Amino acid sequence: MAALGLVSMRLCAGLMGRRSAVRLHSLRVCSGMTISQIDEEVARLLQLKAQLGGDEGKHVFVLKTAKGTRDYNPKQMAIREKVFNIIINCFKRHGAETIDSPVFELKETLTGKYGEDSKLIYDLKDQGGELLSLRYDLTVPFARYLAMNKITNIKRYHIAKVYRRDNPAMTRGRYREFYQCDFDIAGQYDAMIPDAECLKLVYEILSELDLGDFRIKVNDRRILDGMFAICGVPDEKFRTICSTVDKLDKLAWEEVKKEMVNEKGLSEEVADRIRDYVSMQGGKDLAERLLQDPKLSQSKQACAGITDMKLLFSYLELFQITDKVVFDLSLARGLDYYTGVIYEAILTQANPAPASTPAEQNGAEDAGVSVGSVAGGGRYDGLVGMFDPKGRKVPCVGVSIGIERVFSIMEQKAELSSEKVRTTETQVLVASAQKNLLEERLKLTAELWNAGIKAEVLYKKNPKLLSQLQHCEDTGIPLVAILGEQELKDGVVKLRNVASREEVDVPRAELVDEVKKRTS
Repeated sequence: MAALGLVSMRLCAGLMGRRSAVRLHSLRVCSGMTISQIDEEVARLLQLKAQLGGDEGKHVFVLKTAKGTRDYNPKQMAIREKVFNIIINCFKRHGAETIDSPVFELKETLTGKYGEDSKLIYDLKDQGGELLSLRYDLTVPFARYLAMNKITNIKRYHIAKVYRRDNPAMTRGRYREFYQCDFDIAGQYDAMIPDAECLKLVYEILSELDLGDFRIKVNDRRILDGMFAICGVPDEKFRTICSTVDKLDKLAWEEVKKEMVNEKGLSEEVADRIRDYVSMQGGKDLAERLLQDPKLSQSKQACAGITDMKLLFSYLELFQITDKVVFDLSLARGLDYYTGVIYEAILTQANPAPASTPAEQNGAEDAGVSVGSVAGGGRYDGLVGMFDPKGRKVPCVGVSIGIERVFSIMEQKAELSSEKVRTTETQVLVASAQKNLLEERLKLTAELWNAGIKAEVLYKKNPKLLSQLQHCEDTGIPLVAILGEQELKDGVVKLRNVASREEVDVPRAELVDEVKKRTS
């Protein structure tokens, strides 16, 4: 027993320090055990501990982002900022103003608005008696905002994060936390004029972003509902069948039919009649044909939708965008709140960046990013009325840009391109050619900042000129303002173009104007 106690003390000795080791030596002498015997016993006990799994079950912290989320480095943020600027400029060009709303809403606000997608809403724990959920999109909070503030007309844009408990596909730009860029027109206006403007706006944004060839599919919920009715779909199954039809852009017809029949309870005959319609595509000509359809023309609801679709295409012709818009009866959009025109923009082929070498050109042929839908929206005339105590409706139509998918394409283009992405906007670096000029560099930097020039200075007292020039090369700063003893005597600054290496002496009083002129 004395020996076992000594071994236990030996195990602790390493933790207790040199003084304990001295005590242990004294005990060893008393017990008659050698150091090697004690070490053998310690090794045997440690091995036994390992077999028993003493540390098993201990939580190991893994440093990572949560599933379906990501960090963005400076290069990625520079790309995002460029995309946001293009989109916001387009929103403002169309006369929109912006709002903001809380990232979480009362759970009751979001419940029953998203059909089968409601299961993707993030619910929060009870916080002092309020059941809350993270917002699923920006449309329902917008409708709540209109009803709360009794607003009957507004043209607004909103860029913010939303949350969906979806299975993420990071490479395709699908996340659990992501930005949406929404543009909506609320108010009582003549038919199809605001709707046509929303489609024009999507056309402008996708053209300016230069993502690749795209198509904007349009349809109308009233046409879908009329189509379901004449095909024999029970009224109570309209929304759930709509969600199934919405999967046609991802699944083959046979798989969609299987879901309709096996999971949703439709007969095969009804499913086949639906197929005959959802396979139709066209433009104004298809609207005219559908108005003559002997079955579909019996539905007043469908006829109203088809008539509006015909009117919509006449406006799209005036906007000169019909080359990219197609009337597609398979477009459904699964959200419950849509009441009229619906639309979705898809990339038919993403543009890779231009390749400069034969090897890059060969690789670029397969470099198109398959991301699917990059924008979607429609008319939701009844959503605001759901929140108004008196049920007063405010007609609304809007579009949401799938910005994360756009980022995925832009990031891949940047990776393939030889062009360097600048992560700062610095116009000029203030440098010195000799030692002991820190104070003069700081003075000049302050002058430039005060004049609104984006300037930098290295945080060293005596940096080498070569290091300062290399910093400009690495970060893309186009100009260097170089100070030396002679320049200070002459009252000038040597301004160097980093790309061409051309240098010119500029009077100090004229430096601000010269920098602005060269970087405008």
